[in-house]
Amino acid sequence: MYKEAGRRSLVVEIFLHHETTECTVMKLSTLALVLASGLIGQAAAHYRFLKLLDSSGAVTGGEFTYIRPGTNTNSPVTDVTSTDMRCNTGGLSTTASTYTAAAGSTLGFQADIAIFHPGVFNIYMAKAPSTAAAFDGSGAVWFKVWQKGPSSLTADAITFDTSEPMPRCVIHGRRDLTPAASQNFSFKIPAATPAGEYLVRIEHIALHSASTFGGAQFYISCAHVKVTGSGAGSPGPKVAIPGVYTGNEPGLLLSIYWPIPTTYTQPGPAVWSG
Repeated sequence: MYKEAGRRSLVVEIFLHHETTECTVMKLSTLALVLASGLIGQAAAHYRFLKLLDSSGAVTGGEFTYIRPGTNTNSPVTDVTSTDMRCNTGGLSTTASTYTAAAGSTLGFQADIAIFHPGVFNIYMAKAPSTAAAFDGSGAVWFKVWQKGPSSLTADAITFDTSEPMPRCVIHGRRDLTPAASQNFSFKIPAATPAGEYLVRIEHIALHSASTFGGAQFYISCAHVKVTGSGAGSPGPKVAIPGVYTGNEPGLLLSIYWPIPTTYTQPGPAVWSG
């Protein structure tokens, strides 16, 4: 908490010393909201992906009906070498029901609250030898099927699909834009995905404290999904979790506040689209 507050105080100081009066007044009020929401979120609880979305985007089942419950009520994992990276803390010792979806259809996750930390998203799948309920996801079995990087990358700021405003100002007539709050994240199961039962894993990588090693926060959930159809593709590249990240990747170890990044490299393997 204190490290985050210190970083944002520095942002306030930058605007106080380098922006116009109009900009300073606007930014102070905006940043006050950021500070309040960020610190309250850290002191209380973070977000978790608890529900599955069907092909229409509607919630199917209740909390943890198709998603493995864990024991980490505050959600983030920060040790990329831990088996908690797979399905969150406690997720390897719990189970859930299995949802059926056709290859080529749309599936999604819903968080309990809007995602408020800036960061990127990945969704991985791993085919179970038998049932998803009996699978622990070990080995080089995970392939990426969806990713969502920054929504905007300009000289003024890097922004993400979250509800937390990034520090920007009145520059060349443009004012701050707060990204729309997001709880629902959907993707298409590749049409060539072979039939069978899978662990489907979503991760949101929060980057607000990623300027130091181990500062990236991983918000993770695993769903049980039975894929139907006649898909005959060969998903890949396949990676192990943990093992897919070292923590030193440029997309995991960076400051998103200052200096403003000019590029961003999504961590993990390439997306398999089938």
